[in-house]
Amino acid sequence: MFNLAVILEDSARRFPNEIAISFMQNDLTFQDLNRKVNRLANAFKVFGLQKGDKIAMSIPNTPHFPLVYFAALKAGMVVVPLNILLKSEEIAYHLENSDAKVYFCSKGSEALPIGTYGWDAFRNTPSCKYFVQLEKEDYLNGNVKIFFEELITNQSDFFETIITEPNDTAIIIYTSGTTGHPKGAELSHMNLFCNANLVADLFQTKRGDKQLVVLPLFHIFGMTTMMNAGFFRGVHQVFVPKFDPAVIMENFHRYKINIFAGVPTMYWSLLNYKHENIPDDQIKTHLRTCVSGGASLPVQVLEDFEKRFEVSVLEGYGMSEGSPVVTFNDYYIGTKPGSIGVPVWGVEVKIVDTEGNELSNDQPGELAYKGHNVMKGYYKNPEATAEVLKDG
Repeated sequence: MFNLAVILEDSARRFPNEIAISFMQNDLTFQDLNRKVNRLANAFKVFGLQKGDKIAMSIPNTPHFPLVYFAALKAGMVVVPLNILLKSEEIAYHLENSDAKVYFCSKGSEALPIGTYGWDAFRNTPSCKYFVQLEKEDYLNGNVKIFFEELITNQSDFFETIITEPNDTAIIIYTSGTTGHPKGAELSHMNLFCNANLVADLFQTKRGDKQLVVLPLFHIFGMTTMMNAGFFRGVHQVFVPKFDPAVIMENFHRYKINIFAGVPTMYWSLLNYKHENIPDDQIKTHLRTCVSGGASLPVQVLEDFEKRFEVSVLEGYGMSEGSPVVTFNDYYIGTKPGSIGVPVWGVEVKIVDTEGNELSNDQPGELAYKGHNVMKGYYKNPEATAEVLKDG
């Protein structure tokens, strides 16, 4: 028996009054966050859902993301996080393909009208029964919407988490690949827990740390390495919904950030940004761990960033199907700029040719891996699953 929601529940028990999330300079403690999660988990009975039903969500980096995420997991549901950049037709495909029964959707902004696209998609997906609008204002035409705050009002602060098994599906995360429609990778509770656990060790994350979360939480990189690892270790997470080098620098300074993860373009932008009122010394005093992923970080950018802020930038390799981390530069083993590091704990890798035959170290080929991080398969797509899963 194991449910990933234990990573929040346990921190709420051990550190109830410590800050879990800061967002727009507002704080939420672990206890308060867990209580809101419980209220939403209790509210799911309104929908008449069953264990294993799918809950889709289009939510940027706001406290609503972990609220919906962990409430669904506690209630034994499967979370389907959607890219907030998707348009109506794309959202409709994901809702239908995932068999989502409920769709939680943020309003977005004038520049990115997530709610408008989401509402249009919902109305064109008969199989999805309920639309939950996160913000209270009635900005969409229609009378079948449910408002988030009204949904959790008068619900109990207590909820007994539904028993799930380690290999039960926790999330379905869509990966576009190179051809055809996006495929939904099914990741289990244990897939995600093992990855969060090993990431916390690799990042040397500890209680009392503060980490800045600007990587999108709907993507497996941000979800696992920042949000889940952060809740697991009981750290203070500062959510930032959109990357802006000025905002990042200000938050580095204001919160005395220790841990940051980003993609190469973020590092390039931060390296080339000079904040008039915040000396580098006020940032590098606290910044301890920086992580880059998603693409190769140019070695010159890496070395210049390390020199400016006196912090190591560690790279790794992963993918949605790997929960996501497969290899990583490890402080304890040794690091190498321009390298994806070594296999993480419990994972084996090899280089193979197009026929799956193992190659020697000096031959180029494809990286294959097996271990606790490997997905269960692609949802409702046995053919694609059989193509990529070989001998585990």
